[in-house]
Amino acid sequence: MNNLYEDVKNCYNSIKDKITIKPKIALVLGSGLGDFAEQINITNIIDYKDIAGFPKSTVEGHKGRFVFGYIKDIPLVIMQGRVHYYEGYSMDKVVLPIRLMKMMGAEVLFLTNASGGINKEFNVGDFMVIKDQISSFVPSPLIGKNFEEFGTRFPDMSEVYSKDLIGKIELAAKNNNINIQEGVYLQLTGPNFESPAEIKMCSVLGADAVGMSTTCEAVAAKHIGMKICGISCITNMASGISETPLSHEEVSETADRVAPLFKTLVEQSIIEIGKGN
Repeated sequence: MNNLYEDVKNCYNSIKDKITIKPKIALVLGSGLGDFAEQINITNIIDYKDIAGFPKSTVEGHKGRFVFGYIKDIPLVIMQGRVHYYEGYSMDKVVLPIRLMKMMGAEVLFLTNASGGINKEFNVGDFMVIKDQISSFVPSPLIGKNFEEFGTRFPDMSEVYSKDLIGKIELAAKNNNINIQEGVYLQLTGPNFESPAEIKMCSVLGADAVGMSTTCEAVAAKHIGMKICGISCITNMASGISETPLSHEEVSETADRVAPLFKTLVEQSIIEIGKGN
Protein backbone atom coordinates (compact mmCIF):
# COMPACT_ATOMS: atom_id res chain seq x y z
CA MET A 1 0.00 0.00 0.00
CA ASN A 2 1.27 3.48 -0.88
CA ASN A 3 2.21 5.87 1.88
CA LEU A 4 -0.20 8.65 0.95
CA TYR A 5 1.46 11.15 3.25
CA GLU A 6 4.82 10.53 1.57
CA ASP A 7 3.17 10.87 -1.86
CA VAL A 8 1.88 14.33 -0.97
CA LYS A 9 5.17 15.28 0.67
CA ASN A 10 7.09 14.24 -2.46
CA CYS A 11 4.80 16.45 -4.56
CA TYR A 12 5.42 19.32 -2.20
CA ASN A 13 9.19 18.82 -2.11
CA SER A 14 9.31 18.84 -5.92
CA ILE A 15 7.87 22.37 -6.06
CA LYS A 16 8.50 24.01 -2.68
CA ASP A 17 11.33 26.15 -4.05
CA LYS A 18 8.93 27.56 -6.66
CA ILE A 19 6.28 28.60 -4.11
CA THR A 20 6.87 32.27 -3.30
CA ILE A 21 3.97 32.88 -0.89
CA LYS A 22 2.20 31.00 1.90
CA PRO A 23 -1.45 30.84 0.83
CA LYS A 24 -4.20 31.44 3.36
CA ILE A 25 -7.04 30.27 1.09
CA ALA A 26 -7.12 27.41 -1.44
CA LEU A 27 -9.65 28.00 -4.22
CA VAL A 28 -10.82 25.24 -6.58
CA LEU A 29 -12.31 26.60 -9.79
CA GLY A 30 -15.24 24.78 -11.39
CA SER A 31 -16.61 25.02 -14.93
CA GLY A 32 -16.93 28.58 -16.21
CA LEU A 33 -14.61 30.05 -13.60
CA GLY A 34 -11.31 28.95 -15.10
CA ASP A 35 -10.09 32.38 -16.11
CA PHE A 36 -10.86 33.87 -12.68
CA ALA A 37 -7.25 33.07 -11.80
CA GLU A 38 -6.03 35.62 -14.33
CA GLN A 39 -7.83 38.41 -12.44
CA ILE A 40 -5.75 38.17 -9.27
CA ASN A 41 -2.35 39.69 -8.59
CA ILE A 42 -0.34 36.66 -9.72
CA THR A 43 3.02 35.91 -8.14
CA ASN A 44 3.76 32.59 -9.86
CA ILE A 45 2.23 29.62 -11.68
CA ILE A 46 3.09 25.93 -11.43
CA ASP A 47 1.79 23.49 -14.05
CA TYR A 48 0.55 20.14 -12.77
CA LYS A 49 2.83 18.38 -15.27
CA ASP A 50 5.83 19.83 -13.45
CA ILE A 51 4.84 18.28 -10.10
CA ALA A 52 6.25 14.81 -9.39
CA GLY A 53 3.47 12.20 -9.13
CA PHE A 54 0.65 14.70 -9.60
CA PRO A 55 -2.52 13.66 -11.54
CA LYS A 56 -3.33 15.49 -14.76
CA SER A 57 -6.74 17.02 -15.44
CA THR A 58 -8.16 15.72 -18.74
CA VAL A 59 -11.39 17.72 -18.93
CA GLU A 60 -11.68 20.30 -21.70
CA GLY A 61 -11.42 23.84 -20.33
CA HIS A 62 -9.42 22.83 -17.24
CA LYS A 63 -5.95 24.35 -17.67
CA GLY A 64 -4.22 22.13 -15.15
CA ARG A 65 -2.10 24.41 -12.99
CA PHE A 66 -1.76 26.10 -9.62
CA VAL A 67 -1.89 29.89 -9.68
CA PHE A 68 -0.48 31.74 -6.66
CA GLY A 69 -1.18 35.35 -5.85
CA TYR A 70 -3.24 37.89 -3.96
CA ILE A 71 -6.74 39.30 -3.85
CA LYS A 72 -6.13 42.59 -2.06
CA ASP A 73 -3.66 41.48 0.63
CA ILE A 74 -5.04 37.93 0.95
CA PRO A 75 -2.59 35.25 -0.26
CA LEU A 76 -4.17 32.33 -2.06
CA VAL A 77 -3.49 29.35 -4.27
CA ILE A 78 -5.95 28.63 -7.06
CA MET A 79 -6.49 25.22 -8.56
CA GLN A 80 -7.18 26.02 -12.20
CA GLY A 81 -8.61 22.66 -13.23
CA ARG A 82 -9.57 19.93 -10.77
CA VAL A 83 -9.18 16.17 -11.00
CA HIS A 84 -12.38 14.10 -11.21
CA TYR A 85 -13.02 10.53 -10.12
CA TYR A 86 -14.67 9.79 -13.48
CA GLU A 87 -11.36 10.45 -15.24
CA GLY A 88 -10.21 7.08 -13.94
CA TYR A 89 -8.00 8.18 -11.08
CA SER A 90 -8.12 6.54 -7.66
CA MET A 91 -9.81 8.61 -4.98
CA ASP A 92 -6.38 9.09 -3.36
CA LYS A 93 -5.23 10.89 -6.51
CA VAL A 94 -8.45 12.91 -6.80
CA VAL A 95 -7.95 14.48 -3.36
CA LEU A 96 -4.15 14.69 -3.48
CA PRO A 97 -4.32 18.35 -4.63
CA ILE A 98 -6.38 19.27 -1.56
CA ARG A 99 -3.86 17.69 0.78
CA LEU A 100 -1.04 19.35 -1.13
CA MET A 101 -2.59 22.82 -0.81
CA LYS A 102 -2.94 22.24 2.94
CA MET A 103 0.76 21.32 3.05
CA MET A 104 1.47 24.61 1.26
CA GLY A 105 -0.13 26.37 4.23
CA ALA A 106 -3.76 26.94 3.20
CA GLU A 107 -6.23 26.83 6.10
CA VAL A 108 -9.45 27.53 4.15
CA LEU A 109 -10.74 25.50 1.20
CA PHE A 110 -13.15 27.33 -1.11
CA LEU A 111 -14.85 24.93 -3.53
CA THR A 112 -16.80 25.91 -6.64
CA ASN A 113 -18.58 23.77 -9.20
CA ALA A 114 -21.22 23.57 -11.89
CA SER A 115 -24.20 21.48 -10.87
CA GLY A 116 -27.65 20.34 -11.89
CA GLY A 117 -30.58 21.82 -10.04
CA ILE A 118 -32.92 19.42 -8.25
CA ASN A 119 -34.80 21.90 -6.06
CA LYS A 120 -37.66 23.18 -8.23
CA GLU A 121 -37.41 26.58 -6.56
CA PHE A 122 -34.04 27.03 -8.28
CA ASN A 123 -33.50 28.54 -11.73
CA VAL A 124 -30.75 27.96 -14.26
CA GLY A 125 -27.98 30.45 -13.51
CA ASP A 126 -28.64 30.56 -9.75
CA PHE A 127 -25.80 30.32 -7.24
CA MET A 128 -26.19 27.94 -4.30
CA VAL A 129 -24.12 28.18 -1.14
CA ILE A 130 -23.46 24.61 -0.04
CA LYS A 131 -24.68 24.12 3.52
CA ASP A 132 -24.23 20.34 3.65
CA GLN A 133 -23.45 17.41 1.39
CA ILE A 134 -24.21 13.79 0.57
CA SER A 135 -21.06 11.86 -0.33
CA SER A 136 -22.42 8.33 0.01
CA PHE A 137 -22.32 7.55 -3.73
CA VAL A 138 -18.57 7.92 -4.23
CA PRO A 139 -15.81 6.11 -2.30
CA SER A 140 -14.57 7.94 0.78
CA PRO A 141 -11.03 9.30 0.28
CA LEU A 142 -10.32 8.09 3.83
CA ILE A 143 -10.74 4.37 3.04
CA GLY A 144 -7.56 2.40 3.70
CA LYS A 145 -4.71 3.00 6.11
CA ASN A 146 -5.11 6.21 8.08
CA PHE A 147 -2.15 8.56 8.20
CA GLU A 148 -2.12 10.50 11.45
CA GLU A 149 -0.18 13.27 9.71
CA PHE A 150 -3.42 14.04 7.88
CA GLY A 151 -5.93 13.50 10.68
CA THR A 152 -7.82 11.16 12.96
CA ARG A 153 -9.14 7.76 11.84
CA PHE A 154 -12.78 8.75 12.40
CA PRO A 155 -13.24 12.48 11.66
CA ASP A 156 -16.45 14.25 12.62
CA MET A 157 -18.60 15.49 9.72
CA SER A 158 -21.37 17.25 11.64
CA GLU A 159 -20.30 20.60 10.14
CA VAL A 160 -18.42 19.99 6.90
CA TYR A 161 -19.18 23.48 5.59
CA SER A 162 -18.29 26.18 8.10
CA LYS A 163 -21.31 28.18 9.25
CA ASP A 164 -18.98 31.12 9.78
CA LEU A 165 -17.80 30.99 6.16
CA ILE A 166 -21.35 30.50 4.85
CA GLY A 167 -22.28 33.70 6.68
CA LYS A 168 -19.40 35.56 5.04
CA ILE A 169 -20.45 34.40 1.57
CA GLU A 170 -24.03 35.47 2.25
CA LEU A 171 -22.79 38.86 3.48
CA ALA A 172 -20.71 39.31 0.32
CA ALA A 173 -23.76 38.44 -1.81
CA LYS A 174 -25.96 40.90 0.09
CA ASN A 175 -23.39 43.70 -0.16
CA ASN A 176 -23.15 43.20 -3.92
CA ASN A 177 -26.88 42.67 -4.61
CA ILE A 178 -26.33 39.09 -5.75
CA ASN A 179 -29.21 36.68 -5.16
CA ILE A 180 -28.08 33.32 -3.79
CA GLN A 181 -29.73 30.07 -2.78
CA GLU A 182 -28.68 27.68 -0.02
CA GLY A 183 -28.84 23.91 -0.16
CA VAL A 184 -27.44 20.39 -0.02
CA TYR A 185 -25.08 19.14 -2.73
CA LEU A 186 -24.86 15.47 -3.73
CA GLN A 187 -21.96 13.96 -5.69
CA LEU A 188 -22.39 11.06 -8.10
CA THR A 189 -19.52 9.54 -10.03
CA GLY A 190 -20.41 10.69 -13.56
CA PRO A 191 -19.38 11.15 -16.29
CA ASN A 192 -22.89 10.35 -17.54
CA PHE A 193 -25.67 12.68 -16.52
CA GLU A 194 -28.26 11.20 -14.16
CA SER A 195 -31.47 9.43 -15.16
CA PRO A 196 -34.83 10.93 -14.10
CA ALA A 197 -35.25 8.08 -11.57
CA GLU A 198 -31.83 8.81 -10.08
CA ILE A 199 -32.72 12.48 -9.73
CA LYS A 200 -35.98 11.49 -8.04
CA MET A 201 -33.91 9.41 -5.60
CA CYS A 202 -31.55 12.34 -4.95
CA SER A 203 -34.52 14.57 -4.24
CA VAL A 204 -35.99 12.08 -1.77
CA LEU A 205 -32.62 11.98 0.00
CA GLY A 206 -32.69 15.76 0.44
CA ALA A 207 -30.35 16.98 -2.28
CA ASP A 208 -30.93 20.40 -3.86
CA ALA A 209 -28.20 20.07 -6.49
CA VAL A 210 -26.14 17.27 -8.00
CA GLY A 211 -22.72 17.10 -9.60
CA MET A 212 -19.58 15.04 -10.20
CA SER A 213 -17.06 16.59 -7.80
CA THR A 214 -16.64 18.47 -4.53
CA THR A 215 -17.87 16.22 -1.72
CA CYS A 216 -14.82 13.95 -1.77
CA GLU A 217 -12.58 17.03 -1.70
CA ALA A 218 -14.51 18.39 1.27
CA VAL A 219 -14.18 15.10 3.19
CA ALA A 220 -10.41 15.09 2.66
CA ALA A 221 -10.17 18.74 3.67
CA LYS A 222 -12.22 18.20 6.82
CA HIS A 223 -9.97 15.27 7.71
CA ILE A 224 -6.89 17.50 7.60
CA GLY A 225 -8.46 20.30 9.59
CA MET A 226 -9.32 22.88 6.93
CA LYS A 227 -12.31 25.22 7.12
CA ILE A 228 -14.51 24.65 4.08
CA CYS A 229 -17.03 26.61 2.05
CA GLY A 230 -18.52 26.06 -1.37
CA ILE A 231 -20.70 27.59 -4.07
CA SER A 232 -22.48 25.70 -6.86
CA CYS A 233 -23.55 27.36 -10.08
CA ILE A 234 -26.83 25.80 -11.22
CA THR A 235 -25.97 25.43 -14.90
CA ASN A 236 -28.97 23.26 -15.81
CA MET A 237 -32.02 21.71 -14.23
CA ALA A 238 -31.46 18.01 -13.66
CA SER A 239 -32.87 15.16 -15.75
CA GLY A 240 -36.61 14.72 -15.37
CA ILE A 241 -36.93 18.33 -14.21
CA SER A 242 -35.45 19.77 -17.38
CA GLU A 243 -37.70 19.32 -20.41
CA THR A 244 -34.74 18.93 -22.77
CA PRO A 245 -31.88 16.41 -22.96
CA LEU A 246 -28.78 17.40 -20.97
CA SER A 247 -25.44 18.22 -22.56
CA HIS A 248 -22.01 19.48 -21.54
CA GLU A 249 -22.52 22.31 -24.03
CA GLU A 250 -25.54 23.57 -22.06
CA VAL A 251 -23.51 23.45 -18.86
CA SER A 252 -20.67 25.41 -20.46
CA GLU A 253 -22.97 27.99 -22.04
CA THR A 254 -24.72 28.76 -18.75
CA ALA A 255 -21.43 28.81 -16.82
CA ASP A 256 -19.96 31.27 -19.32
CA ARG A 257 -23.09 33.46 -19.24
CA VAL A 258 -23.12 33.91 -15.47
CA ALA A 259 -19.33 33.85 -15.04
CA PRO A 260 -18.93 37.64 -14.49
CA LEU A 261 -21.40 37.61 -11.58
CA PHE A 262 -19.96 34.36 -10.22
CA LYS A 263 -16.46 35.86 -10.27
CA THR A 264 -17.69 38.90 -8.36
CA LEU A 265 -19.34 36.70 -5.75
CA VAL A 266 -16.22 34.55 -5.30
CA GLU A 267 -13.86 37.54 -5.13
CA GLN A 268 -15.98 39.46 -2.63
CA SER A 269 -16.50 36.31 -0.55
CA ILE A 270 -12.73 35.79 -0.38
CA ILE A 271 -12.31 39.38 0.79
CA GLU A 272 -14.88 38.82 3.55
CA ILE A 273 -13.28 35.50 4.54
CA GLY A 274 -9.85 37.11 4.58
CA LYS A 275 -10.97 39.67 7.13
CA GLY A 276 -11.57 37.12 9.86
CA ASN A 277 -9.33 34.15 9.10
